[in-house]
Amino acid sequence: MAKITRPQRAKPAPVRTPAKKAAKAAPGAASKSISRTVKKAAKISPAAKPSSPKPSSPKAKAGSVKPVKTALKATKPWTPAEIREAFSRFAQANPEPKGELEHVNPYTLLVAVVLSAQATDAGVNKATRPLFAVADTPQKMLALGEDTVRDYIKTVGLFRTKAKNVIALSEMLIAEFGGEVPRTRAELESLPGAGRKTANVVLNMAFGEHTMAVDTHVFRVGNRTGLAPGKTPLEVELGLEKVIPAEFMLHAHHWLILHGRYTCLARKPRCELCLIKDLCRWPEKTA
Repeated sequence: MAKITRPQRAKPAPVRTPAKKAAKAAPGAASKSISRTVKKAAKISPAAKPSSPKPSSPKAKAGSVKPVKTALKATKPWTPAEIREAFSRFAQANPEPKGELEHVNPYTLLVAVVLSAQATDAGVNKATRPLFAVADTPQKMLALGEDTVRDYIKTVGLFRTKAKNVIALSEMLIAEFGGEVPRTRAELESLPGAGRKTANVVLNMAFGEHTMAVDTHVFRVGNRTGLAPGKTPLEVELGLEKVIPAEFMLHAHHWLILHGRYTCLARKPRCELCLIKDLCRWPEKTA
């Protein structure tokens, strides 16, 4: 007869109490755990660390107020008398300021200004002297062709794009303006490669309009001196036009360009030579 085997009941696993677990833990582990808990509680508890005063609180450091005073001083508006005095000094020192871009007529001025974007006037003049000797009208420029124009201006930055623009604006002048440079800002800005600054330079230098061309130098001078602070060239342009007396507007942008190029330099202004250092609002004058 086969032997009957009865299955045995599995014995329940021993339940370990917290006390037994603590007993098996490494010596000192319990104390470390308690220490960590106490530290966390100290960080969370408001009483553990006094809250620091808000920046606007009277208990804040006095040093935080100083930059505000400096900023207010730097942006204090010029008075009309101070502005008149500044431009009177510019006019006395240089009665007939001239732009440094070489040209022979409004068309060559337009081309030179288009080429001067992201380039120096000296570099543009070096390229345009031989170019303008053979092409000083839109018709002659078209006759040269884009490839030849590109060869003439290859030392100028972005010369490939600029050569295309010179040919395109020459074609547009012939097709829409009878080969003549237009005399309104909107028409000038419609030409390939010409923007607001280009239009303002041409209107001022070729046609005697009271415009303010804001390049990097004028933008820096307007902001640094506090004469016409602005975040964009347009803001500075409109600000200068608003405050400069009409009698100085014909030459104002040349005075400011030359001042920024040779005196109010970007990295280290030559304040010791500045004609208007006593009027300037910049708080970091070098002299």
